[in-house]
Amino acid sequence: MNKYNKPDLNAPRYRYKAHSILNKDFCDRIKEKGKEFKELSNEDIKNVVKIFNQKTWESVIEYRDGVELLEQLGYMFIGTCKKKKYSNPDVEKSIEHGVQIQHQNWESDQYLAKIFYTNYETKYKFKFHELWGFEALRDFKRTVSKTYPTEWKKYIVVDNMVRVSRLFRKSLYVDKLKQEVETAIETYDEFDMN
Repeated sequence: MNKYNKPDLNAPRYRYKAHSILNKDFCDRIKEKGKEFKELSNEDIKNVVKIFNQKTWESVIEYRDGVELLEQLGYMFIGTCKKKKYSNPDVEKSIEHGVQIQHQNWESDQYLAKIFYTNYETKYKFKFHELWGFEALRDFKRTVSKTYPTEWKKYIVVDNMVRVSRLFRKSLYVDKLKQEVETAIETYDEFDMN
């Protein structure tokens, strides 16, 4: 067993510079869009955006197949993945026992939750779609980590060697087959000999 050294909490840190688009310029551009928006304050606009984001990630957690984002910006879903091959130490337990202890994920049969975003299979391609990125909000990540151990069987299993876009093509194909079977059952007449 490897000895685990407690991290130095007073060591110098690199702080990621946060850039927010919910600033005064953004709110001014929204107010220019129409008459009904001019009366809104900047705080009201920010609250609308935050509530919309919260409703979006709540529906991603609730629905197995995820959500298609507005304006065809892409898809978001939660996938079940195999445990990491490299070490993933449980810091609290490792500090407590002085030995490196790995996360075992016993609740989810050693599977992990990952939040996926893809814009590959959108109906209309847009410029520089390969350069788009996605970073989940802290509340989104924490809610996924709380709900995943109890509902881990509900989510799609994503193999690390399969492209995410293939999953969408497959689900569209399965939906099309189900629809064809349902229409065939409805139109079937056992007494018709033709």
